Amino acid sequence: MRNGSYLFTSESVAEGHPDKVCDRISDAIVDTFIAHEPHARVAVETMATTNRVVLAGEVRGPKEVNSDLLEQVVRHAIKEIGYEQAGFHWNALTVENYIHEQSADIALGVDALGNKDEGAGDQGIMFGFACRETEDLMPAPIHFAHGILRSLAEARHSGAEPGLGPDAKSQVTLEYTDGQPHRATSIVVSTQHSPELDQDEVREIVRPHVINVLPDGWMCDEEDFYVNPTGRFVIGGPAGDCGLTGRKIIVDTYGGAAPHGGGAFSGKDPTKVDRSAAYAARYLAKNVVAAGLAERCTLQLSYAIGVAKPLSVYVDTHGTGQVEENGIARALRDCMDLSPRGIREHLGLNRPIYARTAAYGHFGRAPDPDGGFSWERLDLVERLKAAYGA
Repeated sequence: MRNGSYLFTSESVAEGHPDKVCDRISDAIVDTFIAHEPHARVAVETMATTNRVVLAGEVRGPKEVNSDLLEQVVRHAIKEIGYEQAGFHWNALTVENYIHEQSADIALGVDALGNKDEGAGDQGIMFGFACRETEDLMPAPIHFAHGILRSLAEARHSGAEPGLGPDAKSQVTLEYTDGQPHRATSIVVSTQHSPELDQDEVREIVRPHVINVLPDGWMCDEEDFYVNPTGRFVIGGPAGDCGLTGRKIIVDTYGGAAPHGGGAFSGKDPTKVDRSAAYAARYLAKNVVAAGLAERCTLQLSYAIGVAKPLSVYVDTHGTGQVEENGIARALRDCMDLSPRGIREHLGLNRPIYARTAAYGHFGRAPDPDGGFSWERLDLVERLKAAYGA
């Protein structure tokens, strides 16, 4: 995000979006393996279409996590989302499982052996970002896009809005002046609904969920408030559109307000730096901003497969830094071991905490008592302040 005046848009998708159904299933499988063996290796992809779910990928874990158990996991995840429709029903669909054992060549490069520390599960670049646009130090457009859909989902799950279906999307455009957001110029919400509801009725169901999420006075003009612009959204989810794991990576992170590395998160155990190093990068960037060292911070980490230490640590404070950026990078290296093992141990990532990340963003969430969203903690703030005498 830059200074000056401009419009910026981010989108979100609900837990019932076909791609998010797949992310949820893949992450529920990660949780199942880790619950049985904290150091299990998992890389699982999911495809969902009309009353069919297909699993594929590589794992190394306990034998008790078998095909029968994984089918139960799939059905439970879909039932929790709320799919009991003719074209996609948790109890009626077919599950095909093509998951197989992890390659021994990958294991050789990644595993700790002798004096060799555990290496990264793949090469790649990962980014973290934080800014002062919202209380959770996230960009405002994605923050509000997520918030609208979470509010609708809570109303659907509670029974307050029985006419809503699981599939939904939102899009929020904000106007920035002098680099700061101050109002919405357009809001788009598309939500699956029962055939008994018409477009105007759906619009009035959605309206309070938008108004209550946005700050006072931020609501867009009526002509720029779009709800189900096609007029009808009864057929939704995988019955209407094929879903795949990892197709909503910008929704998962910063809504396009910051760079994204090449890899998705869902379906991967925390030895995969696509996931764990992206969490670490967010954690460090958030602590930099919370410590008052910058108003905005982008952090990049890079890794090579089988190599423990990051190849680079890059910090950009976008002209808002109170201290020199290379000094921040050195301080962050001192605060945290950025090897795959160091990240997992520091953030406690070998736990079954991943299914909850699959919808409404991996970042900007409150840390959970059981260790979920540990990368949102602010426990480095005092140490970073002390490093600079603040």
